[in-house]
This record gives sequence, C-alpha cells and structure tokens, in this order.
Amino acid sequence: MQNPVTVEVTRGTRVESRHRGAAIVVDGSGAVLFSAGDVEAGVFPRSACKAMQALPLIESGAADAFGLTNKELALACASHSGEDEHVKTAAGMLTKSGYDLSVLECGAHWSSDQQTLIHQARTLDKPTALHNNCSGKHSGFICTCVSSGFDPKGYVGYNHPLQAEIRAVMQDLTGAVLDQDICGTDGCSIPTYAVPLKGLAHGFAKMLTGEGISAARGKAAQRLMTACMAEPFYVAGTKRACTRLMQVAPGEIFAKTGAEGVFIAALPRQGVAIAVKCEDGTTRAAEAMIFALIARFFEPGSQTRETLMGMANRPMHNWNGIHVGDIRVTDALFG
Repeated sequence: MQNPVTVEVTRGTRVESRHRGAAIVVDGSGAVLFSAGDVEAGVFPRSACKAMQALPLIESGAADAFGLTNKELALACASHSGEDEHVKTAAGMLTKSGYDLSVLECGAHWSSDQQTLIHQARTLDKPTALHNNCSGKHSGFICTCVSSGFDPKGYVGYNHPLQAEIRAVMQDLTGAVLDQDICGTDGCSIPTYAVPLKGLAHGFAKMLTGEGISAARGKAAQRLMTACMAEPFYVAGTKRACTRLMQVAPGEIFAKTGAEGVFIAALPRQGVAIAVKCEDGTTRAAEAMIFALIARFFEPGSQTRETLMGMANRPMHNWNGIHVGDIRVTDALFG
C-alpha cells in the first residue's frame, strides 16, 4: 500500500515538496476511528514510546521509594532540550538513586535547540550525558534498577533484566511480538522495536483508558501521563512541539514526538490515541499531521481547534520576514 501525501509545502503559487505518511486514531477497545496509509507496517517509535518505557519506574515502586515529583516523572518520559532545569532535574533523580552521571550509558551531545546550544557553548567546555535529550529517561532507568535490585551496568543492553521488563510492557500494550528480528538500536543506545503504527496507537489508548491491561498498569500509566500534562516543559522544552501541544489545552492533550517523523498523542476526554509516521522522516510533516488530527477532536470554531489548525497549516517566512510559502495538511487527514 502506498501512503498518501499528507503534507504539502508551497513556495509562491506552487507545491515545492510533498510528504507521504500514515496515521491512525484508535480507542481503548482497539476500534479504529480513522486511518490513512499503511498502519500495519512496522515502525520504530523511537522516543515517542518513552512513557511506555517508563512504566517499570512506577510499577517497580521506584518512583515512590525515591519520592519522584511530577517534574521528574515527566522528564523520565522526555526528549528534552538540555536546558538548565532539565539537566538539574536529571541530576537530582540520579542523586536520589545513589548514583551520579558516570552511570549513564546514553552518551553526550549538544542541544538541538539553537538558543540552548548557544547558552551551552557559552557556559560549558563540553556537554555531559546529563545534557543528552534522553538523560531523564535513563535516570529513571537507574532508579528502576536500584529499586528492583538490578546491577545498572549494561542497562542499555537487550539482555539486561531492565530491558526485558520494558520489552514485556511494550508487548502487553502494543500486542506485537518484540524480539531481535524487529529490534534496532536507538540513538541513546537502548533497544527499539519496529511495531505496527496501529499497535502503537492502541497501546497508548490502553494506557489512557486502562482497557485491556491490569488495573495496576492502568494506574501507573495514568500517573505518568498526568505528570507529563502537568509539567509539559519537562517533556520537551521551550517552544518545542510536545510542550506547546500540551499547553494549548492543559490536561486534555498528552503528546510525545519521536525521531524520523513519528508522533503520538492521547486525548483523555475523548478516550482516543493518535499515531502518525511521516514516511521520509521529516519532523515538520509529522508535527503538522498530529496537530491536524488532534484538532479534529475539538469543537469546530473553538479556540483550541483554531489554534491547533493554525499550528498544522502555518506560513513560512525567509530571513527578511517575507512570506514565501506555507506548510499545509492535505485532505488525506480528513477523509
């Protein structure tokens, strides 16, 4: 199946670029409310599934044992920008676990956010693992290891007991069989699994509604998603898409991006989850897709819907501020 063109980019009066993609909306029972493209194809969710990967942090008792706050729980689900508060919060999580940054196996990198990068370049000789956008997730992993009695060494490896727990959680949620045949290595060195987009969306719908999972897992999922919606800055950062989405309608949108054009969202009031994949991996298209699909579930004419559609269909300006074209979603997302 060929994926439809879901996003166009114009320049002047012409379409300059087109992005193909797949998208799906699912409720807690697994009923498909909307789909476009090949939603059965395996997709690496990358960082979009961090809230799933963080469930053992709650279920192991680690979050309570170390007194983790909503900010820290949100950071455990985050792809943050490496801003000072992000780094400070990740370091605090490690301190609570009894470790320091030397235990982290995620690697170090400069921020991908330009303003944060400039700040880092002015204040740092080089970034540490705490500046890695996944340091909150990895700090949560360390807390889980300590609480569960696992040796943290090698915690990123496929055969480590922590990764086995995460794999079991994700199988329960997505319904996919996760083994080495569909396993890759993520940017932060942990295993990532190619699951159908439909399964990814259904997994988040289960987390949102508690349908089809144990009561304890449903409660843990609610706690994580509530923390993220309460502290959206700690899920991403200043002017980032995930943060902006959750600020548009506080408490009504959970959102998380992933690399290579993946984005998920869950809407508590409507009881649905959304997953999209831009085929060519472009972030701008994945963002436009998720903005537009979320907008469908808010009242026509409402400020929330208008704001979301304005984020989905947005003008582009050059360095002189001249309007040169637009990013716009296509009718493929409104069938």
